[in-house]
Amino acid sequence: MSASAKHTPIDVVVVGAGPAGLFAALALDEAGFRVAVVGALPGATSDRRTSALLDGSVLALKRLGIWEQLAPHAAPLRVMRLVDATGSLLRAPLFEGRSTEIGLDAFGYNIANDDIGRVLLAGARSRGITLIDGLVTGIDLTLGATLTLASGETLAAAVVAGADGRRSAVRAAAGIDVVTTRYPQTAVTATFRHSRPHGDVSTEFHTPTGPFTLVPLPGDRSSLVCVVTPREADTLLALDDAAFARMIEKRSQAILGKVTVEPGRGRYELASVTPRRFAVPHAPLVGEAAHVVPPIGAQGLNLGLRDGAALADCLAEARAAGEPLGGPHAMDAYDRARRADIVSRTFAIDLLNRSLLSPFMPVHLARGAGLWFLDQIGPLRRAFMREGLQPSGASPRLMRPEARDAA
Repeated sequence: MSASAKHTPIDVVVVGAGPAGLFAALALDEAGFRVAVVGALPGATSDRRTSALLDGSVLALKRLGIWEQLAPHAAPLRVMRLVDATGSLLRAPLFEGRSTEIGLDAFGYNIANDDIGRVLLAGARSRGITLIDGLVTGIDLTLGATLTLASGETLAAAVVAGADGRRSAVRAAAGIDVVTTRYPQTAVTATFRHSRPHGDVSTEFHTPTGPFTLVPLPGDRSSLVCVVTPREADTLLALDDAAFARMIEKRSQAILGKVTVEPGRGRYELASVTPRRFAVPHAPLVGEAAHVVPPIGAQGLNLGLRDGAALADCLAEARAAGEPLGGPHAMDAYDRARRADIVSRTFAIDLLNRSLLSPFMPVHLARGAGLWFLDQIGPLRRAFMREGLQPSGASPRLMRPEARDAA
């Protein structure tokens, strides 16, 4: 632990130094709180996945002065294409949504997770946020929040924000139960080069086992999320690079031409995890501690960033009202602020995912009819695209449209 951590009073300790945790620390610092981050800092291991940061997230990063460092590593997503590859007798129509239809240059930007973590960490360092590369071994929420570290040091604060992943120690210490749904699906991830330009188009093929999604990266490169059965994942991961590339070409209908796979593939078992509460006194949840969803619609990290921005708002409002930062009023406000967004998106993702897995023709008919209406009815189409980027309800201050002008 640094000397500053020992002697500087801390308002909020963020447990977890992934992108959601580091962003929360930056948002809290921007709101004027004294923040410490505890966890394995980015750089020790490589995360070969990518994340699509949607418009509201980009606005917040601009407001925080972070986006300029991320932009060179980002690929714009200007067209969202949905293709029915289920093989159903009643195929849904092709859907292509363009960002210009809702007045945006891009829906968002796809960036390697390693780049996101590195730039957020640099931003936290530049602001003087206390960073502790260590393991939390004990959490006491009796009076405020007291953390015991593996080094034997202790750290006290009014609030401990759990941004420590789907097996969150903060969530366990807070006694928050979760509702877990496990899917008979596995996501295989990879990055690859291709001979045809992607044209800033993200394409999601809906297949009988789940989405097969190609998302642009800078240059003639893209990232892949291929959702299949666990057994098929075993088969795909056992393929050599040439055979894996041929698989991508075949399943993508060769829209990107010849494929060359880059080193490093990932495997992630699909599940949905939703806590029964998103905060209790002294312990709000952020990122995957607050929600785990299947990789559909680029919602996961964007939800996590909205968590951090909303937490900063709720604590700022508590401070202005003279309320204790970790008290029931502030934590209830945070729970309310995140509940509708998290629960509604978890439900929508679950519904779409189950519609792909369902063997029943009426389900496929309903999905196809829904996409047809979205394609044909302009106001509905634009509302669908806007809602996919940002909740229609109140957004955190950092992510409101006026942030575009301030950035």
